Amino acid sequence: MTAPPPAWLTVLTTTDSEEKAHELAQGAVEARLAACAQISAPVTSVYRWQNAIESSEEWQVLFKTAGSGTRSWRRTSWQRMTTRTPRSSPSPSSVAAPATSAG
Repeated sequence: MTAPPPAWLTVLTTTDSEEKAHELAQGAVEARLAACAQISAPVTSVYRWQNAIESSEEWQVLFKTAGSGTRSWRRTSWQRMTTRTPRSSPSPSSVAAPATSAG
């Protein structure tokens, strides 16, 4: 038996430019995939890529979304991503539902 999805999720992803971060945030809210998106100032990511340690400047985008839309979210967000290995980290949220619904 599969557990029901959480009522709300926060989804964290990164992109390589401020412009792309705004496009992701705007697109998710317009498509009602997220009720809210927050863009963090540049962060420095350190990671292993092709057997070397790399470092790059990225922008984090945190989305607040309904748990029931996880499949639609993943399908749409991957289409908008331009990084070589797009990642998102959905996490259950205990925050009360926002006044504007993502659903």
